[in-house]
Amino acid sequence: MIRLFVGLGNPGPEYEDTRHNAGFWFIDDLARRLGVSLLPDRAYHGLVARANTPQGPVWLLQPHTYMNLSGKSVAALARFFKVTPEEVLVVHDELDLLPGQVKLKKGGGHGGHNGLRDIHAQLGTPDYWRLRLGIGHPGVKHEVANYVLRKPPQSEREAIIKCIGQSLDAVDAMLAGDMGKAVTVVHAQPQRPKPPRKEATDKASDTTPAASTKEPGDTPPG
Repeated sequence: MIRLFVGLGNPGPEYEDTRHNAGFWFIDDLARRLGVSLLPDRAYHGLVARANTPQGPVWLLQPHTYMNLSGKSVAALARFFKVTPEEVLVVHDELDLLPGQVKLKKGGGHGGHNGLRDIHAQLGTPDYWRLRLGIGHPGVKHEVANYVLRKPPQSEREAIIKCIGQSLDAVDAMLAGDMGKAVTVVHAQPQRPKPPRKEATDKASDTTPAASTKEPGDTPPG
């Protein structure tokens, strides 16, 4: 079963509505569904909630280390509560999927995602579960750093939020340890058709200043 649900993102109001925080959005919705509150916990470097389920206690985590150091938070909680990598689900934004698309899988590479990269290193294995929430790709590699730190257009945000709501339908199967059923539930959701090119949409809707080419966490504020 999944005992630790992790959503990746960056702390602070300036990042709250950005694409890179889609994992945080999932955990917020899961906490509401389970009737628990996320609270700061210095021992685990983030916001944490414990939910008591018929299958036993489970933890929800939003690392507040900034993206590049997410593994520090995940590993601290997993080791203290003896959660194995196979019992961890990491929810993150995915450039290679369109908004409204979602994939659930175990293991694999980090695909250049700095949060996953650090979790790999801190857990010592890539063999944990990932829920990949599509955010689309800007079309050119050098725009990725700015793209993920921008707010998506309203239509794309709604597609991501709808996708999160549908993915939550798989949580019962995850808690029961039936990951095969969870995969079926997640992948049964209709996939959103390809939208117009991102460049025009972003320029029309972006209301945030351009981010630096570094991800938050490269040089966290003091």
